[in-house]
Amino acid sequence: MIPESFIQELLGRVDIVDVVERYISLRKAGANYSACCPFHSEKTPSFTVSPSKQFYHCFGCGAHGSAIGFVMQYAGLGFIDAVEELARNAGMQVPQVSDRIHSDRAKKAPLTELMARAARFYKDQLKASPKAIDYLKGRGLTGEVAARFGLGYAPDEWQGLQQIFPDYADPALLECGLVIENDQGRRYDRFRDRVMFPILDQRGNVIGFGGRFIGDHKAAQAENAAAGPKYLNSPETPLFEKGRELYGLTQARQGIRDGDQVIVVEGYMDVVALAQHGVTNAVATLGTACTPHHVHKLLRQASKVVFCFDGDAAGRKAAWRALEASLEQLTDDRSVGFLFLPPEHDPDSFVRAEGADSFRQLAAHPTTLTEFLLRELKSHTDLASAEGRARLVHEAKPFLQKLAAPILRVQLSKALAEAAALTQAEVEAQCGIKPLARGRAPTARSPRNRTVERSLEYALLEPVLQKPVRAARIPLDRLSAETREGALLHAIANAVDHGELPAGGIGMLIEFFRGTPHEALISTLAATLFEEDSDAGELEAVFIDAVERLKAKDLTKEIAALGAALGEKARLGTITEDELKQLRELHARKAKAQKTPAAD
Repeated sequence: MIPESFIQELLGRVDIVDVVERYISLRKAGANYSACCPFHSEKTPSFTVSPSKQFYHCFGCGAHGSAIGFVMQYAGLGFIDAVEELARNAGMQVPQVSDRIHSDRAKKAPLTELMARAARFYKDQLKASPKAIDYLKGRGLTGEVAARFGLGYAPDEWQGLQQIFPDYADPALLECGLVIENDQGRRYDRFRDRVMFPILDQRGNVIGFGGRFIGDHKAAQAENAAAGPKYLNSPETPLFEKGRELYGLTQARQGIRDGDQVIVVEGYMDVVALAQHGVTNAVATLGTACTPHHVHKLLRQASKVVFCFDGDAAGRKAAWRALEASLEQLTDDRSVGFLFLPPEHDPDSFVRAEGADSFRQLAAHPTTLTEFLLRELKSHTDLASAEGRARLVHEAKPFLQKLAAPILRVQLSKALAEAAALTQAEVEAQCGIKPLARGRAPTARSPRNRTVERSLEYALLEPVLQKPVRAARIPLDRLSAETREGALLHAIANAVDHGELPAGGIGMLIEFFRGTPHEALISTLAATLFEEDSDAGELEAVFIDAVERLKAKDLTKEIAALGAALGEKARLGTITEDELKQLRELHARKAKAQKTPAAD
């Protein structure tokens, strides 16, 4: 991994305002900067960048993070790639992350160049092929859309690529899947007489291809069993892993941001045809079932994911696999839905027959994940019988257990309980689900009641996140590390104590704890604190008050323990004056420490 010290140095060198302005225009708004959010569609600016906190936050969609987080979210890059992007712009050299990563990148570099050359070749061949051009025109595609997606044509030749790769025996051609070698050692092009769809990674590099048979595939198969599949995809290579990549994501990124929705279809042509009709937020899986990796990537792009399938049995089966892949990736602020088209249509034919507005209307009101799940489970049981209702709960158990969104899980358990004629508590008990905590959520506060309905740990975290060095003043021996907030306070205090945590705003703190169990809590709290934007002096007063209340809380425990021990002595008349004095001193210390009533 990249050394933590380098991450700190990088964030200390770059200014988040400069970083964000490379991608969008910002306007000065008091101490901060604002703009229309690049991650969702809006007319009134709600996206704010704080130079003092080195943190961005959108009050509309909730997007937030550090300079590294912004590059990751805006450009769709992974952590290492985002760090390298920032470092390159800052004139810094990223330390070698590991021998394995260095080896992988050195291995991929020449393959990436080969794929780029092949893509240019196929694109040039398309211009010279009336057959392929007529096919695309027949599908309603314009030259503009074909160019946007880099469409091409693989000529009907066994070794057409030899025109651009004189060393046709180069092992790299086989490694990146452009050629096939038979048992006799003879090589030939993998893609022949097919419309070519380049598959791009998040940086825009060609990593694979999809090739579509031209013409009537069923008729061709009837005449020639060796006609091959309708869609032929690149094999798994060092560049290309089907279970992680999505077709059209690079081209769809802006459309996804504008609508905060991504539509997942099954084929390359569906993506391109939808784009031709103005539906620019569609992507496709690559000849494989949807995987958790796909869902994780999709939910990073938008808060709403809609899987679009044919309404036949195969479509429902594919939708069920997508549902299973989604359960452990969901959060309560993200949704997954399912759009089932009429059996006679796929997205391409539907948008051509009914128009883009009709398609958008359907996509705006999909079947929700819980509706689809319950509908499918109920279809396999007889709810009129006790046995059928019992089976319903039994069948639903693994899905409830996998569902990662806690509030959605409660809603599902309620709906399941109603269908099974049970109580929610009975369903949760049978499925091994812990009930959702009943405590009240933290509420908005004025300066006069800042600590009301907040735990002591939470009251301490706000001023500590704003100024981590404060953690060194917390009496950790009196603070439990068993809660999430308490564990985070201990971690911050230990980092400060060992000189590991530099100054640099909340953005620095987020990156210091990235990849740790504390990352999610810090990110959530940071967004909340950004909205409150508390006064520095007021935060210091809140911190002092919380520390005193922590001491008072600890003294209460001491008083209770000593009082219980002395109670029996008092009954027997054996209590001493020194012991009574000790108890009075504890009460006096508590009265001094307890300036305001504890709210915990």
